[in-house]
Amino acid sequence: MSAFIISTGIVALAEIGDKTQLLAFILAAKFKKPVPIILGILIATLANHGFAGAIGAWLTSLADSETMGLILGVSFIAMAIWTLIPDKFDEADAKLAHFGIFCTTLVAFFIAEMGDKTQIATVALAAKYQALLPVVAGTTFGMMLANVPAVLLGKKIANRIPVRLVHGIAASIFAVLGVATLLATMKPELFSFLAFN
Repeated sequence: MSAFIISTGIVALAEIGDKTQLLAFILAAKFKKPVPIILGILIATLANHGFAGAIGAWLTSLADSETMGLILGVSFIAMAIWTLIPDKFDEADAKLAHFGIFCTTLVAFFIAEMGDKTQIATVALAAKYQALLPVVAGTTFGMMLANVPAVLLGKKIANRIPVRLVHGIAASIFAVLGVATLLATMKPELFSFLAFN
Protein backbone atom coordinates (compact mmCIF):
# COMPACT_ATOMS: atom_id res chain seq x y z
CA MET A 1 0.00 0.00 0.00
CA SER A 2 2.86 2.42 0.76
CA ALA A 3 4.25 1.88 -2.77
CA PHE A 4 0.89 2.94 -4.22
CA ILE A 5 0.47 5.97 -1.93
CA ILE A 6 4.03 7.26 -2.37
CA SER A 7 3.92 6.68 -6.13
CA THR A 8 0.59 8.52 -6.39
CA GLY A 9 1.73 11.47 -4.30
CA ILE A 10 5.11 11.95 -5.94
CA VAL A 11 3.80 11.77 -9.51
CA ALA A 12 0.74 13.94 -8.82
CA LEU A 13 2.98 16.66 -7.37
CA ALA A 14 5.74 16.29 -9.99
CA GLU A 15 3.16 16.48 -12.79
CA ILE A 16 1.95 19.96 -11.80
CA GLY A 17 3.36 22.31 -14.44
CA ASP A 18 5.00 19.38 -16.27
CA LYS A 19 5.00 19.34 -20.08
CA THR A 20 2.37 16.61 -20.17
CA GLN A 21 0.05 18.72 -18.00
CA LEU A 22 0.65 21.63 -20.37
CA LEU A 23 -0.23 19.24 -23.20
CA ALA A 24 -3.50 18.39 -21.39
CA PHE A 25 -4.36 22.10 -21.20
CA ILE A 26 -3.69 22.56 -24.91
CA LEU A 27 -5.65 19.48 -26.00
CA ALA A 28 -8.60 20.50 -23.82
CA ALA A 29 -8.61 24.01 -25.32
CA LYS A 30 -8.24 22.69 -28.86
CA PHE A 31 -10.84 19.90 -28.84
CA LYS A 32 -13.22 20.85 -26.00
CA LYS A 33 -14.19 17.16 -25.56
CA PRO A 34 -12.86 15.94 -22.21
CA VAL A 35 -13.87 12.25 -22.27
CA PRO A 36 -11.71 11.09 -25.22
CA ILE A 37 -8.82 13.24 -23.95
CA ILE A 38 -9.02 11.71 -20.45
CA LEU A 39 -9.25 8.18 -21.89
CA GLY A 40 -6.26 8.88 -24.13
CA ILE A 41 -4.23 10.13 -21.17
CA LEU A 42 -5.20 7.05 -19.12
CA ILE A 43 -4.27 4.49 -21.79
CA ALA A 44 -1.03 6.31 -22.74
CA THR A 45 0.00 6.54 -19.09
CA LEU A 46 -0.78 2.88 -18.36
CA ALA A 47 1.29 1.80 -21.38
CA ASN A 48 4.16 4.18 -20.68
CA HIS A 49 4.36 3.61 -16.94
CA GLY A 50 3.77 -0.14 -17.33
CA PHE A 51 6.84 -0.23 -19.57
CA ALA A 52 8.82 1.97 -17.15
CA GLY A 53 7.78 -0.12 -14.15
CA ALA A 54 8.82 -3.33 -15.92
CA ILE A 55 12.25 -1.82 -16.58
CA GLY A 56 12.52 -0.83 -12.91
CA ALA A 57 11.59 -4.34 -11.79
CA TRP A 58 14.09 -5.84 -14.26
CA LEU A 59 16.90 -3.55 -13.10
CA THR A 60 16.74 -5.02 -9.60
CA SER A 61 17.92 -8.36 -11.03
CA LEU A 62 21.10 -6.79 -12.42
CA ALA A 63 22.73 -5.67 -9.18
CA ASP A 64 22.95 -6.70 -5.55
CA SER A 65 20.75 -4.89 -3.04
CA GLU A 66 23.55 -2.64 -1.74
CA THR A 67 24.54 -1.40 -5.21
CA MET A 68 20.88 -0.97 -6.16
CA GLY A 69 20.23 1.00 -2.98
CA LEU A 70 23.10 3.38 -3.76
CA ILE A 71 21.92 3.83 -7.37
CA LEU A 72 18.34 4.48 -6.26
CA GLY A 73 19.34 6.88 -3.49
CA VAL A 74 21.37 8.99 -5.92
CA SER A 75 18.58 8.71 -8.54
CA PHE A 76 15.95 10.03 -6.12
CA ILE A 77 18.19 12.97 -5.20
CA ALA A 78 18.74 13.69 -8.92
CA MET A 79 14.94 13.57 -9.40
CA ALA A 80 14.59 16.13 -6.61
CA ILE A 81 16.87 18.51 -8.49
CA TRP A 82 15.19 17.80 -11.85
CA THR A 83 11.75 18.50 -10.37
CA LEU A 84 12.84 22.06 -9.58
CA ILE A 85 13.73 22.77 -13.23
CA PRO A 86 10.70 24.12 -15.16
CA ASP A 87 9.59 22.15 -18.21
CA LYS A 88 9.40 23.58 -21.70
CA PHE A 89 6.59 22.44 -23.98
CA ASP A 90 6.89 21.94 -27.71
CA GLU A 91 3.61 22.79 -29.47
CA ALA A 92 4.43 20.10 -32.07
CA ASP A 93 3.47 17.49 -29.44
CA ALA A 94 -0.17 18.54 -29.83
CA LYS A 95 -0.24 18.66 -33.67
CA LEU A 96 -1.55 15.20 -34.47
CA ALA A 97 -5.21 16.20 -34.86
CA HIS A 98 -5.79 14.26 -38.08
CA PHE A 99 -5.79 11.06 -35.97
CA GLY A 100 -8.90 12.11 -34.01
CA ILE A 101 -9.13 13.30 -30.41
CA PHE A 102 -8.50 9.98 -28.62
CA CYS A 103 -5.63 8.86 -30.86
CA THR A 104 -4.06 12.32 -30.90
CA THR A 105 -4.07 12.37 -27.09
CA LEU A 106 -2.84 8.78 -26.83
CA VAL A 107 0.09 9.27 -29.20
CA ALA A 108 0.99 12.78 -27.99
CA PHE A 109 0.95 11.78 -24.30
CA PHE A 110 2.89 8.57 -24.84
CA ILE A 111 5.60 10.42 -26.78
CA ALA A 112 5.71 13.41 -24.40
CA GLU A 113 6.07 11.08 -21.41
CA MET A 114 9.08 9.22 -22.88
CA GLY A 115 12.11 10.17 -20.79
CA ASP A 116 10.00 12.57 -18.72
CA LYS A 117 10.62 12.88 -14.98
CA THR A 118 7.43 10.98 -14.08
CA GLN A 119 8.48 8.06 -16.31
CA ILE A 120 11.96 8.00 -14.75
CA ALA A 121 10.35 8.22 -11.30
CA THR A 122 8.24 5.18 -12.19
CA VAL A 123 11.39 3.21 -13.07
CA ALA A 124 13.03 4.18 -9.75
CA LEU A 125 9.92 3.54 -7.64
CA ALA A 126 9.34 0.11 -9.22
CA ALA A 127 12.97 -0.77 -8.52
CA LYS A 128 12.80 0.50 -4.93
CA TYR A 129 9.54 -1.13 -3.92
CA GLN A 130 9.74 -4.21 -6.17
CA ALA A 131 5.96 -3.93 -6.47
CA LEU A 132 5.21 -3.41 -10.15
CA LEU A 133 1.41 -3.25 -10.04
CA PRO A 134 1.05 -0.92 -7.01
CA VAL A 135 3.72 1.43 -8.40
CA VAL A 136 2.23 1.56 -11.92
CA ALA A 137 -1.28 1.96 -10.46
CA GLY A 138 -0.01 4.73 -8.17
CA THR A 139 1.94 6.64 -10.82
CA THR A 140 -0.99 6.35 -13.24
CA PHE A 141 -3.42 7.55 -10.59
CA GLY A 142 -1.08 10.44 -9.79
CA MET A 143 -0.99 11.41 -13.48
CA MET A 144 -4.78 11.34 -13.61
CA LEU A 145 -5.08 13.41 -10.41
CA ALA A 146 -2.96 16.13 -12.02
CA ASN A 147 -4.29 15.94 -15.57
CA VAL A 148 -8.05 15.33 -15.28
CA PRO A 149 -8.62 18.71 -13.59
CA ALA A 150 -6.38 20.27 -16.28
CA VAL A 151 -8.64 18.81 -18.96
CA LEU A 152 -11.91 19.65 -17.20
CA LEU A 153 -11.08 23.09 -15.85
CA GLY A 154 -8.27 24.13 -18.20
CA LYS A 155 -6.97 27.65 -17.96
CA LYS A 156 -9.29 28.46 -15.03
CA ILE A 157 -6.98 26.55 -12.68
CA ALA A 158 -3.67 26.91 -14.50
CA ASN A 159 -2.85 30.29 -12.99
CA ARG A 160 -4.14 29.42 -9.52
CA ILE A 161 -1.77 26.53 -8.82
CA PRO A 162 1.40 27.56 -6.94
CA VAL A 163 3.65 25.54 -9.27
CA ARG A 164 6.92 26.44 -7.54
CA LEU A 165 5.54 25.44 -4.14
CA VAL A 166 4.15 22.14 -5.49
CA HIS A 167 7.46 21.36 -7.22
CA GLY A 168 9.29 22.20 -4.00
CA ILE A 169 7.15 19.70 -2.09
CA ALA A 170 7.70 17.01 -4.75
CA ALA A 171 11.45 17.71 -4.76
CA SER A 172 11.51 17.43 -0.96
CA ILE A 173 9.78 14.03 -1.10
CA PHE A 174 12.26 12.79 -3.73
CA ALA A 175 15.17 14.10 -1.63
CA VAL A 176 13.87 12.43 1.55
CA LEU A 177 13.42 9.14 -0.34
CA GLY A 178 16.95 9.47 -1.71
CA VAL A 179 18.58 10.20 1.63
CA ALA A 180 16.53 7.51 3.39
CA THR A 181 17.50 4.96 0.73
CA LEU A 182 21.18 5.87 1.00
CA LEU A 183 21.09 5.71 4.81
CA ALA A 184 19.31 2.36 4.75
CA THR A 185 21.92 1.05 2.31
CA MET A 186 24.97 2.33 4.20
CA LYS A 187 23.70 1.71 7.75
CA PRO A 188 21.14 -1.09 7.42
CA GLU A 189 21.34 -1.95 11.11
CA LEU A 190 20.10 1.53 12.05
CA PHE A 191 17.56 1.95 9.25
CA SER A 192 16.31 -1.61 8.63
CA PHE A 193 12.73 -0.35 8.19
CA LEU A 194 13.91 1.64 5.12
CA ALA A 195 16.28 -0.93 3.66
CA PHE A 196 16.18 -1.74 -0.02
CA ASN A 197 15.59 -5.48 -0.33
